[in-house]
This record gives sequence, structure tokens and C-alpha cells, in this order.
Amino acid sequence: MQRHRFSVSALLKRAALAAALIACAGAAHAEWPERSVRIIVPYGPGGAVDVATRKMAQMLAARTGQSFVVENKPGATGTIGANQAARAAADGYTLVANDTTYSLLPYIFKNLPFDPAQDLRPVSAFVFAPMGLAVRADSPYKTLDDLLSQARKQPGVVTYGSGGPGTTPHFAAEALAIATGVKFMHVPFKGAAEATQAVLGKVIDFQFASTTGIMGPVQGGQLRLLAVSGAGRLAVLPDVPTFAEAGVPDFGVMNWTGLWAPKGTPQPVLDRLQRDIAAVMSTAEMREFATRMGAEPRAADAQEFARILQDSGAMWGNVARKIGFDAR
Repeated sequence: MQRHRFSVSALLKRAALAAALIACAGAAHAEWPERSVRIIVPYGPGGAVDVATRKMAQMLAARTGQSFVVENKPGATGTIGANQAARAAADGYTLVANDTTYSLLPYIFKNLPFDPAQDLRPVSAFVFAPMGLAVRADSPYKTLDDLLSQARKQPGVVTYGSGGPGTTPHFAAEALAIATGVKFMHVPFKGAAEATQAVLGKVIDFQFASTTGIMGPVQGGQLRLLAVSGAGRLAVLPDVPTFAEAGVPDFGVMNWTGLWAPKGTPQPVLDRLQRDIAAVMSTAEMREFATRMGAEPRAADAQEFARILQDSGAMWGNVARKIGFDAR
């Protein structure tokens, strides 16, 4: 039997080569991003996810020195854009943004083109915003009780809009209907921004939306919030009661924006992105932006984000069962 002999110097050379390769790989990841990063927003422009993501992209670009380009790819309750991201190269240069609607997907689609739990990895959630019930400024409904009283008198007559069946505003409105024993009429639109325009145009009576997406017309005096979710009133809207104060306790629907990356994205890239998002959320500019939008200015790391998704999924699954939502 032939024996292979290795000198000490040869072993040292091999060890040095291996260490160099590892160092090069780590350096490549540490240098991310070396070019433009694409963030897919799977909804139309102007909604809560779009607004928060564009601000985050702007801040990440300033921090990293590379551009973060937001691309709107709306359709099929966000699954078209999410599927594009799931099939993208796992190199850190394609991300997808979404909100709590992401945790609704298993309950609204029988067959998805991707696995939400496996094909995309949650990176970080940020800009945690209450959900608000908004009517136009000259609406006859001055309080939440006014609106609910009318819905009790005429079931299915009071209308609300959303970005489509299975979206967060749709399920949030149905959760309110369940909690208060009323029945609304749902009018779907192509996106949250279209639903807002429908409220303003007197096409529908109200809209459920993240405060991030509608704060502009609210502060501009075009829309009026009857109530917001959360434990306390918003500092920017101190006259707007919480749902608990308006007579609907335990209505804890909250929205947030988050980023996912394709499965297989290198961990050093994910770690860097997570750190950058946390750093951005700690800046005075981003904290002011979130507060002005009626949101909590904080970031959740990947572990906390995973727990949030699990809790959201359980909550929305309960709503789906109670309203008998027919998954398509």
C-alpha cells in the first residue's frame, strides 16, 4: 500500500489557502451592497407598504452608499411580487416588502406559487402602525358609534373599501364586524390608494388602513379617523380615540412593514441588512417620520419578526374561519 506523505510546510500552505478562501468569502459578504438593491413592493404606489418602504430605501441608500430601488409589482394580494422575489437570485440584491397581509396568504389561497414559510426569509420588521377607520371629512358618521349604529339598522348597507379580498384592511374590517355584531358591505379595489380615493369621492363610506398610508389626507383635513387600534392615542392625533375608548375593547389589529429575502441569501448579508435597518430606525429622521405617520419607530430582528408572523397568522386564521372566507 502506497503511503502519502505530507510535509509540515505543505500542510501549512493548505491551511493558509483555506483561511484565505474563507476570508475572501467573508469579505465579499461584508462588502454588500456593491451595486443597486431592488426592493419589490407587491402593491400599487401610495399605500402604507409603499410609503414606509420608500422611506426605508432612501435611508438605506444614504447609509450604504448604494441605491435601493423600489419596484411596484401589484396583483393577486401581493403574491405576484412576492413570487418574483422568491424566484430571484439569493444574493441580497432582491428583497420584497410586505405587511401583515403576508401572514394572511395561507388562508386566502389554496395553492400558492411559492411557500411563504420556506421560500422567503424574514429579515426585519419596522414602522409598526395602528390600523385606523377613516371616513371623509364631511361624512355623516362623526363617531364610531354613529357608523356602527347605522350598520346595525341596515345590515350590509354601510360600505368599506380595501385593496382586495384577503388584504389586511379587508380582514381588519371583518374583524371589527365580528367584534361588534354588524355586517358591512365590502367593495374591493386594486390597491389601498384607490380605496382612499373612493372614500374621498363618496363612492364608499369608510376605509380601514394603516395610519402610515393615510396620514397625509388625515392631516390635510380630507379624511377623518373615527378610531385607531393600539393601547393609546396617537401623539400626532390626540383627539382620535382608540377602539377601546370608542367601545370596542381588545381590537388589537396592528400593521407593520417588513423585508424578506430569498431563501439561501448568505447569512452575513442578512445580518448586515438587519443591522442597517435597526440603525436607520434609531435615527432622528426615521423616528420623526414614523411618529409623524402615527407609527411606532422601532425595528424587530429576524427572530422577533418570525414570532410576529406566527401570531399574526393565528389571528387572521381565526377571522378567516369565522367569516367563512373561501380560499381561491
